[in-house]
Amino acid sequence: MNRETRTALLVIDAQESFRQRPDDWARMANPFVFDNIARLVAHARSAGQLVVWVTHAEPGTGGVFDPELGFVRVVAELDPLDSELRVTKTSVNAFTTTNLHQQLVQHDVRRVVICGIRTEQCCETTARVASDLGFEVEFVTDATTTSDIEPGPGYAGVSADDLISRTASILGSREFASIVTTEQLVHPTEQLTASAAR
Repeated sequence: MNRETRTALLVIDAQESFRQRPDDWARMANPFVFDNIARLVAHARSAGQLVVWVTHAEPGTGGVFDPELGFVRVVAELDPLDSELRVTKTSVNAFTTTNLHQQLVQHDVRRVVICGIRTEQCCETTARVASDLGFEVEFVTDATTTSDIEPGPGYAGVSADDLISRTASILGSREFASIVTTEQLVHPTEQLTASAAR
C-alpha cells in the first residue's frame, strides 16, 4: 500500500453550529477557511486518501451543538460524500469519545492531516492525541480558524490571529505535528521547485 492510501484527512467541526452564533462567527479569523478545506478534500479524494468528517455534539444542552436543533452537520458547501467516514464526538479531541482510532487502524492509516474549527481547541487537541497515538501529523494552519479569546479571571485576551500563530509554534516546535499550508499539500511538487529555485 502506498503512502497516499495510508493518509486520512480529518475535517474537524466544520459544522453549521458555529454559524448559528453570528457575533462569534463574525470574529473568526481566516475567512477563506472553507475554501481551503474544500481544496484539501478535493486533493484527498483525488489521491485516494480517507476523508473523515468529525462533528461535535452536546446532547441535551439545548444549544447550537445539541443534535436536536439540527445544526450538528457539516456545512453544506463542503458537500461530504455518503461513502466517507463520519464520527461525532462529545469530547474536545476527535478520539476519546469516538471509534476514530480503531477506524484509522482498520484502514491502515499512518498519517493524518488536520484542518477545521477551532485552531487551538479541537484541532490542536486532536493533533496532540494523534501524535501520542503514533500517527504522523500534518496540521494545515490556513485551513483552520478560531475567534478571539476575551480576557477573563486569571488570563489575558488573545486575538484569533495570535492563537493560530501560537498553535502552529507550539505544535511545530514541540514536534506534535508538521505545520503546512494548503498550497504545500495540494501542490507539493511546485513548492519543492520554488524552494530549490531560491
